[in-house]
Amino acid sequence: MKRLMMLLFTLTMAMSLLLSGCSSEASDPGQSEKSSDGDVKLTLWTFVEQHAKFYKYMADEWNKQHPDKKIELQATTYPYDDMHNKLLLSLQSGVGAPDIADIEISRFSNFLKGKPQLVELNDIVEPVKDKIVQSRLNIYSKDGKYYGIDFHVGATVIYYNKELLGKAGVDPDKIITWEDFKEAGKKVVSATGKPMITIETNDLWSYWPLIVQQGSDFYGKDGSVTLDNEINVKTLEFLKQLLDEKIAKAAPGGGHHTEEYYGFMNKGGAASVVMPMWYMGRFTDYMPDLKGKMIIRPMPRWTADGNRSAGMGGTGTAITNQCKNVKLAKEFLAFAKLSKEGNIQIWKQLGFDPIRWDVWDDPALKDPNKYTEYFGKDIFNILMSVKNEIDSPAITENTPKMNQLVVQSVLYKVLKEGSQSPKQALKNVAKEMKKQ
Repeated sequence: MKRLMMLLFTLTMAMSLLLSGCSSEASDPGQSEKSSDGDVKLTLWTFVEQHAKFYKYMADEWNKQHPDKKIELQATTYPYDDMHNKLLLSLQSGVGAPDIADIEISRFSNFLKGKPQLVELNDIVEPVKDKIVQSRLNIYSKDGKYYGIDFHVGATVIYYNKELLGKAGVDPDKIITWEDFKEAGKKVVSATGKPMITIETNDLWSYWPLIVQQGSDFYGKDGSVTLDNEINVKTLEFLKQLLDEKIAKAAPGGGHHTEEYYGFMNKGGAASVVMPMWYMGRFTDYMPDLKGKMIIRPMPRWTADGNRSAGMGGTGTAITNQCKNVKLAKEFLAFAKLSKEGNIQIWKQLGFDPIRWDVWDDPALKDPNKYTEYFGKDIFNILMSVKNEIDSPAITENTPKMNQLVVQSVLYKVLKEGSQSPKQALKNVAKEMKKQ
């Protein structure tokens, strides 16, 4: 019965897409649609309303600067799963896809299977490639060809509550290694009764960046499962040790995106948290009482010369092979997400660390805004100091399944229940994923 229901659902979706695409298919596939004003229509799908607002702003800026090539951008926001499923079915059926689409990093590999149904972007990437954090290009590539442009680097940093550290006599700039961090944590707990850090048990942000910064991952560069390697085991053991010794506390609500956590942290619940730069917006929006108390620093190193960051999360904006004006779509995408102007606006409007590192020291990024008022003016000085230390995770078509199992069968069982050892839990999931 379940199989029959899925078949009926798939057929219904296919028919819906076919019918919705009939009007455009009736015209010449190479002929761009025009608005009543004669502007070229470009359709865009996203799953984040803030992204849609950014694109619309950039479309207005494009039209001001290119009056001879005006566009009418029709940006539509769908729920996350709905958008990705609809986009995949549209591309597989050959009708109904938008010109441009946002694709979340963990779903992107689904669109590169076999012959990619996305347009190669090398011609707009190559001219500025040396100004972009390379790992942010690699995660959306296949066989040397680039298919997606990200919003941000997603550089993972550590957010310190300088007020709590001050009470313990801890100087955050003297925390160089994770061992230093552990010793500083003991002082914080002793002096304040507060944990040094919170650790997620229902999400990956406390664990995945810590192994990526060491050059490890859930998968090797060849796609092989490396989940249960020595680095990953030792890192999970370290997190468990922090919890066992009361230096760390499991994040209230299980993760750093829960109301329970926001309330806890807003009251000065812990002295630090490890999260990517894009998490700044969570502080400003949900933890207002910490304004002026939080500072951003590089992650501690694992070794004397180890990396101090990792690029996590992401959304690759792609052009589909159903686009009727690829040249114009590329020009607009390059303007919105590869130009200096676009990257500055990504910071100003979205609070993201833009992929072009050459704008990080631009005066425009030091202009007062809610982030500089909250965290101080040295945000991008910190980012510049780690720009060559930002590797991104390996993403495969099985990444969504892997991530789910790591959360449910590793982090929860090891860090929350304490029902399995780090080595055994990682080994069990690695064995299961090797069968995929």
